Amino acid sequence: MTLPDTAAYPAGADRTFQVDLRGLVDLLSHHLYSSPRVYLRELMQNAVDALTARHALEPATPADAFGVRLYADGSVVRVEDDGVGLTEADVHTFLATIGRSSKRAEQIAEQRGDFIGQFGIGLLSCFLVADEIHVLSRSARTPDAPAVEWRGRGDGSYTVRTLPASARPRPGTTVTLTPRADAGEWTRPAQVHALARHFGSLLRHPVTFDDGTGGPSGTGSPGASVNPDPAPWARTYPTPGARSRALAAYGEEVFGFTPLDTIELDLPAVGLKGIACVLPEAVPAGRRHGHRVHVKGMLLSEQAEEMLPEWAFFVRCVVDAESLRPTASRESLYEDDTLAAVRDALAERLRAWIARAAASDPDLLARFLQAHHLAVKSLAVHDDEILRMLLPWLPFETTDGHCTLDEFARTHRTVLVTSSVEEFRQVAAIASAAGLGVVNGGYTYDRELVHRLPEIRPEVSVADLDPATLTAHLDPVDRESELAAAAYLAQARDALAVFDCDVALRTFQPASAPALLVDSREARHERTRSQLAREQEGGLWGDILGALRQEAPRAQLILNQLNPLVRTAVTIDEPELARTSAEALYGQAAMLSRRPLRPAESSLINRSFLDLLAHALRKDS
Repeated sequence: MTLPDTAAYPAGADRTFQVDLRGLVDLLSHHLYSSPRVYLRELMQNAVDALTARHALEPATPADAFGVRLYADGSVVRVEDDGVGLTEADVHTFLATIGRSSKRAEQIAEQRGDFIGQFGIGLLSCFLVADEIHVLSRSARTPDAPAVEWRGRGDGSYTVRTLPASARPRPGTTVTLTPRADAGEWTRPAQVHALARHFGSLLRHPVTFDDGTGGPSGTGSPGASVNPDPAPWARTYPTPGARSRALAAYGEEVFGFTPLDTIELDLPAVGLKGIACVLPEAVPAGRRHGHRVHVKGMLLSEQAEEMLPEWAFFVRCVVDAESLRPTASRESLYEDDTLAAVRDALAERLRAWIARAAASDPDLLARFLQAHHLAVKSLAVHDDEILRMLLPWLPFETTDGHCTLDEFARTHRTVLVTSSVEEFRQVAAIASAAGLGVVNGGYTYDRELVHRLPEIRPEVSVADLDPATLTAHLDPVDRESELAAAAYLAQARDALAVFDCDVALRTFQPASAPALLVDSREARHERTRSQLAREQEGGLWGDILGALRQEAPRAQLILNQLNPLVRTAVTIDEPELARTSAEALYGQAAMLSRRPLRPAESSLINRSFLDLLAHALRKDS
């Protein structure tokens, strides 16, 4: 190994970083840019920024007098603009220095906000598809400026030549790429045209495409426009209805679904315009869709989740903004105070749309809530205005079926709410037959929202459902029946003691229900903790659990005296058969509660079934 000549580097002398351009290009392709296709976006962006600088230099010239022309015939890709151009000094300063951008030069620093790019590394993206970049430019700042040719290669070398003005008669810049063989996927004429429309459909300067075929049979005839129409929200329409239909059609074209409705977005402070398309179908809770964001007409991202708050997952937006800052890759937005303010303002627009629908379009509101009630519930939890406006309209699962709280409150002045889905399923049939109004509070946001119903309906009271409330509405059996069943109930309590379950005899509707298992998740957790404390007696862990121990609430198996099977079971005088029948009734009630079964309960269900089957076979024989 040859060591460097240390004499060439005196101690304390300043030294210059050495840049491996191929390694840098590999870094860009794998970590900064999502795909090689961005090379065309970077070239178009540089061209549009050059046009912006040209217009600033010649403000009296109409903006549409300058344009961008794309050419791709399979052998080369060329991007030409009528922009401000570069002098020889500019070429050395800006094209040969990684990270330096002409858009940050002092003479135009005050106009930075007019440009899409700021970072000075976009031209390097061309090395993702080509080994050499050829730039021919002529500056518009000097009337007799010569043309300048720059050739940059992937190994880090470059050459610069000054050419006669006739080499480029008009000011502007032309960038030409000769694609590598492995880059054909991104440089074929059809693909270049598609990418140009994808990235530049909303650009304000005219952009045309030519595939070299000389006619319309090719991908694009000479001068075929990439962006023939302005953004749909920037056009004029004969009627408001025509405007709404046009915006909905654009949303369908962009996102692939017919919007339930479209919401116009307009934030003049940041130059943002666009639409939010309401999804016609429900989406999983918390699943956030990306939004399509353009900055000054150039497509920045199709997956900009940060544009809206998490609760707004019922819309997808397409917007064009002036003042949002792109990151270095220009594929996402820089999180700053401006973006936070935009997010809050767009959220307010969505709230206003919901308010208008509630006030003036009940059919639209009903369709919206049918699909997106979960999103609205999440918003109503934290937004008092939405709560007052929409809580009576939101659907809930109740003992009267799926209905709104407004409908439910008309027949139930006292509303009981469960803490879990399984608790609701345990008691729904019995509570309904007893005339109790119970709402399933086990779903996300539901219990909290139901408890806020008195804020909207002061005449209604809301309380949590507990086992004592339910059992108090079950009718006791007569004294004679209680005494006749005493022996069986004692056997049943002994059989089910292992599950900390008491057994009682009541009468309730429907008569088809033989038993009701009244238990709660909290009670089961407390019993589990108490059991663990008993098993750990004497140790430090046992002392800790013992200090936390409370009187463990017991489950309750309530047998229905109105059920024929139960009336037969309580007359059983054979101890083993009585225990088996009680275990079978407990297992059946546990399954009807639809909660997860513990291993011991699954084993009990299987054993009791087999024991009853064996008893029946012995009896028949």
